[in-house]
This record gives sequence, structure tokens and C-alpha cells, in this order.
Amino acid sequence: MMTRQEITEFYREHHRRLYNISLRILRDPEEAEEVMQDTLMKYISSPGSFSSAAQISAWLARTCIRASIDRLRRRRRRDAFLEDYADSVIPDEEPDPGAPLPDIGRIRAAMDALPEPYRLVLNLVLIEGLDYGEIAALTGKKEPTLRSLYSRGRVKLVALLNDRKI
Repeated sequence: MMTRQEITEFYREHHRRLYNISLRILRDPEEAEEVMQDTLMKYISSPGSFSSAAQISAWLARTCIRASIDRLRRRRRRDAFLEDYADSVIPDEEPDPGAPLPDIGRIRAAMDALPEPYRLVLNLVLIEGLDYGEIAALTGKKEPTLRSLYSRGRVKLVALLNDRKI
């Protein structure tokens, strides 16, 4: 069992990363806070037999991602707000290589403006560095679907960044 001081140190070490992971998926600060706390409590209440800090960190990230996705699914069911974006026909446009690069604030705003399936896959691939197999295991979606969502999401993101309203 961890002491109060060990729990405090553990929290300080991991809370910000877990909160940010969950916030990028859920886009709701209160829900992200809850998922972060649940993830930390899950580990603290029954720490596994990990041999390194990297294994602990990876377990925490996977658990947080799964919990965030589960919460997102429950939210979707609760709100009865299911949309199917996979059937959308999106032109395959490449960005202009001579165009100026957008700033981080614009990129975040554009990511937030993306529909959930695209935003989720782009975050997990680009920010969390997961491969399609890992994302498939977390989300229950097939790899070809994830590749399609990633490709279409990238096109949508570029279009949003090229639209100077963001």
C-alpha cells in the first residue's frame, strides 16, 4: 500500500499528462478530471507488478485512453447523437507546400472543430504516438476504418487550417 506522501508524489508526476490525454479525447474539462482521477485511483488501489516507471506510465496512458473512450461512448449513447462520417466523400487534396505554417492555437482550434471520430484518431496517432493496431484494440474499430478516419481527418484538418476563420 502506498503512503500518503507516495500518493501525492505519484499524483504530481502523472496527473497533468493523464488529464491532457483525456481532455483531448473528451473535450470536457470536468469529465477529463474525473477520468484522470479514476485512472490514478485504479492504480493506487491495486498497483500492478511493474518493473519500470515506463511500464507504469504506459499502463496509466492506456487505462486513461480506454476510460475516456468508454465515457465518450456512454455520452454518445446517452445523447443519442450518433453520426456516421465514414460514408462522407471528401476530396483528396494535398496542402500547398508554400503556405505558411499555422500557429499552435490555430491547430488546437482546428482539432477541436473536427468531428469526434476524426479528432480521436488524429489525437491518438499524432499526439499519443499509437499505431493503428493499438488504436484498434482500444476502440474496437478495424484498422482499415481507422486508416480511413485518419486520412479523412487529416484532409479536414488541413481544410480547416487553410480556412482563415480559425
